[in-house]
Parts: sequence; C-alpha cells; structure tokens
Amino acid sequence: MLAVPQHCMGASPTARAETVIRHMQTAWASVSDYRARMVIRTYRENGPPEAQTFYYTFKKPDRIRIDFIRPHPGMVVIFPDREGKVFVRPSGLARLFHFHLSPDSPRLIVSAGQRIDQTDLGLLIANIARSAGSERRGPVVTTEEDGLAVIRAVAVDHFRPDVVTAYRFSIDKALWLPVKVEESTPEGRLERTVSFLDLVVNMSVPDSFFRAG
Repeated sequence: MLAVPQHCMGASPTARAETVIRHMQTAWASVSDYRARMVIRTYRENGPPEAQTFYYTFKKPDRIRIDFIRPHPGMVVIFPDREGKVFVRPSGLARLFHFHLSPDSPRLIVSAGQRIDQTDLGLLIANIARSAGSERRGPVVTTEEDGLAVIRAVAVDHFRPDVVTAYRFSIDKALWLPVKVEESTPEGRLERTVSFLDLVVNMSVPDSFFRAG
C-alpha cells in the first residue's frame, strides 16, 4: 500500500492532488486487468435519476466486456471484435441476434460525448490529472474523507470541450485507484455519479472471456 508522504501533508491542495495522481499512475502501471460492479446514475432537473448497473471487465491494452444487470439483464457488450467494432448481444429473446456496431455509434454512447472505448480506469486517471492541472478552471481541493482521498476540481469536461464541469473524484487509498466520480454543474447541480463497486485487480482474466460470438 502506498502512503502519502508526511512532508506532503502541509503542501498546497494542488501539490497534494499531484501526489495522489502520481500514486494512481503508479498503481495503474501495475494493473493488467480489473473488474468492478458499475453503478451509473444520471440526474435530470425534473424526475428521478436514471440508473444503470453492470459488471465491467477490462484487460490491457484495450479489451472491454460489459455484462448488464439493469436495465437490460443478460445483455453483453464486448470491444473490440475481430474488426475493431463493438459486439452486442441483446437480452431476452433478442439474444438470438448479434450486432456489430462502431464504437462511436449513438446507440453506444455512455454519456454525452463519451464512447464505450473511453471508459477504462487508465483514461480516467489521465483525465483526473488534466482536471487538476492544465484544464482546471478554479482551485483544486484535496481532502481525506472516510478513508478515501478526494480531489475536487472545476475543469473542462472530459468529453465535452465546450462545457465546464465540477468534479469530485474519490480514490481508494489501498488500491490507489478511483472508485467514484461525481459530476455537477459549476453551480452545484448534480448531473451524474459513476461508482466502481467491488473493484478487483489482476485476476488473470483469460482472453477467451472477451471473445465475441
């Protein structure tokens, strides 16, 4: 387990964020694969939030498998297939039919501007570094809450360059990997939360697990 050096405890919020980011980068370099139960909640100005839950499995350099729990239980998404596209096996009776879609297909957009091939923790860590560095649009706040390292920053949105988003990143200090992202408007209205639950790394996931049928 990595620890924040004592001499950094009195450092500026930006310096503390840089230390946490370096820990994440080091931790990510040692990860070969991981799996998490993902919960994504999207909040609207009116009405209840929309929720998605699925198991997300990733293997370096770029293999992704998503097994949906809700709202489409049994649906499987794998990237890439043999042609570099996204293999989709729907749920229910439709599972008899398979689809091969481009990663930028509107049917596969994870959130505004974000494609399915832009969802792994490595990219998230790189985006956190940008949010706390070159693309921040205000002060960075770094704290420890409930045993987690927390970085708050208002920055250029990770996938919408014409939008500014207020981010709250929660990092597990045992794994030194992100376990939650909260996105709000600069005015404070919550727009989306992404939680990485039951995160497990280096499971030696076989290549066959990502084989598209």
